[in-house]
Order: sequence, then structure tokens, then C-alpha cells
Amino acid sequence: GKMESCASRCNEKFNRDAACQCDRRCPRHGDCCEDYEHLCTVEEEPKEPEPFLELEEGTEEAPGSHLYLAPNSCRDRCREAFDRHQPCHCNARCPEFGNCCNDFERLCGHDEGFSYSSDAITKEELQSISEKIYRVDTNKAQKEDIIINSQNCISPSETRDQVDRCPEPLFTYVNEKLFSKPTYAAFINLLNNYRRATGHGEHFSAQQLAEQDAFLREVMKTAVMKELYGFLHSQNRYSSEQEFVSDLKNMWFGLYSRGNEEGDSSGFEHVFSGEVKKGKVTGFHNWIRFYMQEKEGLVDYYSHIYDGPWDSYPDVLAMQFNWDGYYKEVGSAFIGSSPEFEFALYSLCFIARPGKVCQLSLGGYPLAIQTYTWDKSTYGNGKKYIATAYVVSSTQ
Repeated sequence: GKMESCASRCNEKFNRDAACQCDRRCPRHGDCCEDYEHLCTVEEEPKEPEPFLELEEGTEEAPGSHLYLAPNSCRDRCREAFDRHQPCHCNARCPEFGNCCNDFERLCGHDEGFSYSSDAITKEELQSISEKIYRVDTNKAQKEDIIINSQNCISPSETRDQVDRCPEPLFTYVNEKLFSKPTYAAFINLLNNYRRATGHGEHFSAQQLAEQDAFLREVMKTAVMKELYGFLHSQNRYSSEQEFVSDLKNMWFGLYSRGNEEGDSSGFEHVFSGEVKKGKVTGFHNWIRFYMQEKEGLVDYYSHIYDGPWDSYPDVLAMQFNWDGYYKEVGSAFIGSSPEFEFALYSLCFIARPGKVCQLSLGGYPLAIQTYTWDKSTYGNGKKYIATAYVVSSTQ
């Protein structure tokens, strides 16, 4: 629903009917929306001053200083060469890298010099490829593999109450034979490679780096990822499978800093394993991780606000839970999907609609995924890492 995002709600007053909050005090109360930090907080670290900004206004030595009146705009910058000092870009390839300025489309998108606009992949194409991916997910759980006990459904206005309304665990039964399938086994190997508190650098051993490669190798053997690559290749996003895998490795596993220490986070850790920041659970959108932590007594399922319309797996559940002392107000997750299915849909949306809502279709039902780009550091030629990706749970 609308009220799960801070879009155009920054600094609004506390609103008890909203599923989550965007007021200045929400970090203290631990009830901010997922995208609060992305949309509403001012970066604490001072940015390095742009080389020309230190000159006083009106001095002559600043070539092109008119650009700095609006450094986040493409005004007079269409087709300029890539310049890594710029906060956003206006060159022909910026849509591909997801690093265009917000007004790129409006100011430069219609210029014949551009091979395609940033929305080259249409909504219809996204719905069609997501249905194909849904159909070929042969590794997903079958009906008899999982019994869930969703118990109490609450209203979005109650998500901040932190009340455990479900005495029983969420998972009554999971057929753990699933976990010996190659992609599941490779995925599970990755989950113990992370420290969940932000601000603690992640240092990967050679074995852990090998586990990342093994996961990518296994998922690429599946029909799910072959469909995705075939689609992106046909859209001219990647010229070879090798280029695609190398980009996936960077966008998902590349390290960046959410806390004060270098390299304490990555898209994969945030989305699939979960993190704790400022006393609050962030990310943690995966059913396998949830099941394993619940089984160890570390996750306590409290309630849910949304149960998807699917009568088979994968299904979608948006839940409230306590993770070893920290609360998650709305954690949406696919239930019963294979690891490659989630990895494929999140990657598809991040590549096609970075930082936007991405409209898909699964088994004839609409489904939206929201991704966010990490904007404080980049890889390659200014490409963005994944900050987060999750299913938008509709409570309408």
C-alpha cells in the first residue's frame, strides 16, 4: 500500500494509520519505513567539496561553473562525456548504469543521439518475463513441502505495537530435502558469512569468496536464470553470460559501508541474511533464512499484515517478527520460492527499474518489487550497488 513508503512523506507528523513512519523521531522509535533513510535523511558524512565550488561566486577561473548551479540536473549536459566527479550523469549509457540525473529522461531522453530511453524495457515485457520465470521455477517448494501457520492478521496501523499475537511458530513443517538441492545448498552456505550489525566490516575469506562464485555458478545452471539472461541479452543489456555474472557478483556481493566501518554491508547480506542498524532489523526478506533462524529459536513470529493471493508456492507474506531481540515492523518475503527465483526477480527489477517500483505478474496476479540503489559509492564505470529489494506488500 501507499503508506509503506516515505515517498513525499518526509518529516510529516506521526500518522497512526500508516504501516510505518517518516517523521523525524521514527529512528528513535524504530518504526520508520524501509526507505526512510534513503529518502528522508541527510547524509551525515560531509561530501567532498566539488573542485569548483570552493571558488567565490563570480570568479572567472571556473570553467563550466554554470553546471554547479544544479549539479543534480542534466541542464546543458545532455551527451556530455562520463565524469566520475559528477553526482549523476547525462551520457548515453547512464540508463544502463542506473546513474542518470532525475531529469535526464525529460531533458535528454528524446535526443536522437540516445540509443534508448531509460524505460526501454516496457511494463508488458516485465510482466511477460516474470511469468516465464515463475513457470520455469522447478526447484520451488511443492504444496506438501511446507506447512505454514500464519495465525493472526493485523491491520497496518498495529505494526508498530510490537505485540506477539502468534503463540505458534510460522513454520509448522518444511521438507528439508529441499535444502540439499544445489542452489539451496549453495545459498545456505552464504548465510553464515555475515555479521548482522552494521558498522562491523565484512572480511571475506578465500572460502567465502569461493562460496559466492559457487552460488552464482549453480543459479546460472537453472532455467530461471537462463530465462532472465536470455531476456536481458535480447534487450542489449549484456553481451555475454560472463559479463552478466560478473555484474551480478558486483551489484549483489560488492561491499559498501552503511555504518562507520569500511565495507560492512552488501545487497545480498541486507536482503537475504538481514542486518541490524540503530536497534532495528533492516532487510531480512528471505523465507529460508527465517525458517532456519526460527528453528534455532532466534526468530519469534508476531503477526502478518498481508498474505498473497497465490494458492501454491511461491506465496508472499508480509510479517512482523522479533529477531533475537530486534523488531521488524514489516518484513515481506516470498514463501516457498527457490533461491534463484528471488535472486532473478530482484535482479531483473534492479536492472530494469533501479530505485523504482517494478510491476510484475506471477501466475496471473500482479506483484510489485521495490528496489533501491546505494548512492554513496559505485563500482565499474559508475554502476550502482543494490541497497535493498523487497516485495511491496499490498494491503489494499
